[in-house]
Amino acid sequence: MPGGTGITSPGKVPEVSKEDFEKVKTALEKNFSKLPEFVRIRDHVKMSLTTEGLRVELLEGEKGTFFESGSATPSREGQEVMEVMGEQLGKIHNLIMVEGHTDSRPFVSRSGYSNWELSSDRANAARRIMQQNGLTVGQIAQVRGFADQQLREPQDPENAANRRVTIIVKYLNKDQDKSQNTGGGSQ
Repeated sequence: MPGGTGITSPGKVPEVSKEDFEKVKTALEKNFSKLPEFVRIRDHVKMSLTTEGLRVELLEGEKGTFFESGSATPSREGQEVMEVMGEQLGKIHNLIMVEGHTDSRPFVSRSGYSNWELSSDRANAARRIMQQNGLTVGQIAQVRGFADQQLREPQDPENAANRRVTIIVKYLNKDQDKSQNTGGGSQ
């Protein structure tokens, strides 16, 4: 990734191994910090290395941070953060999973639109923005909506932090590497 992280070479899409994921995290942090409003929202972006890969959580605040309240329409700040993620993650070829989550507040419109649709629609909105800004179609492994079934704060089911979009940059494995190098899929 650009910015002196040392994991790219000109004209080559790097294979980022588990050992290099701290560099990916650092590059994202560096590019997020360039956003004009990032100082105000930085506490709502949580990044951690897990057994799956790099987990980036975009946590909503009480009044909405990354999406308009009750909507899959990104806020200006949400749009900017997801654009940066698309630009940066499009430079590597690890698979990406995008998850949408809600809190436990009942949300059902007259048309039957509920937390299930909202969580899925937000995950898809994040995917679209990232793809429009550099993430390739082949990088998307899954887009999932969980509604309130995987609360971040289970002791406080209505906590705004439960409303989030999570982007997981998966570690490379031998099957993924082989299928991406040959253009085929695993069976």
